Formats: sequence, C-alpha cells, structure tokens
Amino acid sequence: MALPQAKQDALAARIAGLSFRREGWLGAARAEALARLTAMGLPAKRDEYWRYTDPSSLTAVEPPKAAVFDASDETAVFDGIDRLRVVFVDGVFDAAASDDLALAGVEIERLSQAGGADIHWARDVYGVLEARGQVPVERPLAALNSAFATDGLLIRVTGKAARPIALHYVHNSDSSDAILHHLVKLEAGAELTLLESGPGAARFSGVMEVEVAPGARFHHVRSQGRDHQRRAVTHIFARLGAGALFKSFTVTANGVLTRNEAVLELAGDDAVAHVAGAALGDGDFHHDDTVFVTHAAERCESRQVFKKVLKNGAVGVFQGKILVKPGAQKTDGYQISQSLLLDEDSQFLAKPELEIYADDVKCSHGSTSGAIDETALFYLRSRGVPERVAQSLLVLAFLAEALGEIEDEAIAEDIRQRLEGWLARHEH
Repeated sequence: MALPQAKQDALAARIAGLSFRREGWLGAARAEALARLTAMGLPAKRDEYWRYTDPSSLTAVEPPKAAVFDASDETAVFDGIDRLRVVFVDGVFDAAASDDLALAGVEIERLSQAGGADIHWARDVYGVLEARGQVPVERPLAALNSAFATDGLLIRVTGKAARPIALHYVHNSDSSDAILHHLVKLEAGAELTLLESGPGAARFSGVMEVEVAPGARFHHVRSQGRDHQRRAVTHIFARLGAGALFKSFTVTANGVLTRNEAVLELAGDDAVAHVAGAALGDGDFHHDDTVFVTHAAERCESRQVFKKVLKNGAVGVFQGKILVKPGAQKTDGYQISQSLLLDEDSQFLAKPELEIYADDVKCSHGSTSGAIDETALFYLRSRGVPERVAQSLLVLAFLAEALGEIEDEAIAEDIRQRLEGWLARHEH
C-alpha cells in the first residue's frame, strides 16, 4: 500500500539534508533501514501510537531551538560512581573529555570508525533488533535513526565488566540535532552496567540495541538532563536469551517533549526483563513512555513500573503492552503505571494492554491517577513536619517502587538525591 502523498512529502523534506556512506557492513544496514523508513513514512498525530503525543517537532526539518541549561554550579549525575566515562557533545564524540576506552572484560569501538569494515560482529546486531521491533507496531523514528545515525558505541561484553560504562551527553548549541545509535552485545554469562546522563542536544534521537546472551546480565540506568526546552525520542530494543537478565531505569526531570520507547523480546526460557521510569514535570512538560514486551519462551518474568509526578499543566503518557505468544507458558508479567497530580491542571493518559495466547500465565496490569493522600499529609503535618517537606516525602514514597528497580544502591541513592533536589527547586 502506497504512502499518502502528505507522508511522502514530509519524509522527503526530513531526509533531504541527511546522507550516509554506503560501503561496508554498516552501509548495507543503513540502506535496509532507509527502505523500512520509506515504506512507513514519518509518524503523525493521527497514528494510533502517537495519538497522545504530537511528533511534529521530532519530525520537522529543523529542530526547535532549546536554550542551554547552565549546570556548572552542581555536581554531574553519577560523578560519585567509579565508571568509564564517554562524552558526546551535541552528538559528537569528545575524546578529550572521555576516558580511555579500554576496559577489562569489554571491547568498545566507535560506530563511525568501525562501520567501514566488511566483517564485524556488529553486522549481526545493527538494525536487526530495531527491524524486529517494527512488528506489529511501526516505529519509524527508530528506522530513521538506524539509517542516519552519525555515531555511537559498539560495546561487546565478554566477561564481567570491571566497572560501569557511563555515556554523558552534553547539550552545547541551542539548535543542535543529534542522532546516536549504540549497540551492546553481552556474550553468555557476561555482565555490564551502562549509565546514561545528560540532555544530548536541542533535539536528540537515541537508539540502543541490546543482545543479551544466555545467562548474561545487563543493567541500564539513565538520567535525561535538566535542560527544559530540549526534545528527545529514544528507543531501546533488547532480545534476551535463556536465563538472561535485563533491567532498565530512566529518570526524567524537565524537558518540553520526551518520548522513551522500550521494545523487549524474551526469547529464551527463564529470562527476566524489568523496565521502569520516574518522571517529574512542571508546566510545559510532555513525557511519554511507550513499552512493548513480548514473551516468546517459557517461565519468563517481565516488570513494567512507571511513576509520574505532574504539576502546573504537565502531561504524562504511558502506553504499555505485554504480548504472550503461544507456548510461552508459566509467564509472569506485571505492569503498573501511576501518576501523582499535584494540581487540577495536569493530565495523565494511559493505555495498558495485555494480549495473551497461552493458558498457564500470570499477568496483571493497573493504572491509577490521583492527588496527594490528604490523610498521610495530615499525619505528617500533625507531627510538626512543614507542609512542603511533608509533600516531598510523600512524592518520594510514591516513586519508591520505580526506584527499587535499580539494584546498585549507590546509583539509586544518587538518583534519589537528584529527585529531592528537583522537588526542592519546584516547591512553589
């Protein structure tokens, strides 16, 4: 079926100034991604999975300008964690600000440097998981990223990484438009913690494809930066082998528009996949979590835990689905999305879904939206706790279930302190 002319024109305009090298394994993968994108066209507000979020600023030829936030007076997130630091400034690798890429148990290369080879392990991963994630829901902005990403990291983990890898994204230009694509491949029994922080650019597109072999363990924690006028669309595609573990947590504070998508496939028996997020928005803030988890093997466990705190007209969106394929018996799937509305002007839009084709499963989903518990607030006030402090304590208690998905307590404490700081800055 041919694309409507309006979609053809919008796509042609968006990619007119973009190009990629066609040689090597990466060129072939990019060409395939472009073919997928051409068949789909760019998303529009009338598309089913974009009905709650207007993608026009993400698909426009030029990104809307975003003022650069001055964070020089505060410690960068994860600075207290012993990690290997890799820095991208407006999507461009900054070698001077980055650590040496050597790390025991891990091979790290840059996409822009490794893509010209004829043979590379990344050839079997790049664009492959993204392509699988296009069915049954089309994700054209992920295909756009696969076709035109300017750089990224290729990370192959062969053992237990000696320390976490931290990707730090710096927004330095009010008109920057960054497209980064990362690959992570964990061999059998390997383990890695990957940290991400920072706003990335005025408009940021990020795709991460994660192949988790049998028995491997992958931990991902992301903080998306305080630059309020920024826009971002991110995708994580992951495929898990037998007995593998995947855990991802994202905290988002500020940002005019953020869309985070996670597409997870539990392909091996006894795999475990958890994806969670905490979002805090004040005023002109639109935050969208869209998750699709496929159970394709037996005795697998998945968790989706998303909490949003909204005030002064902020908008939160959650679209989450659990698909249990035939034969995926003994599935344990759990999904919860909740919002805490601190005034009557904010809005939470939720679309939880279950689609089950096996008869021996345990799946549940729930979605709630409400205000601060007045009884709990009165209890704290009656014991001398100031109202603003009491409210902050109740907000942190509300977010606790999502924060509990972070296994490393030092990282969890760092995130918790960031949330406390945001609440203190937005008391009025």
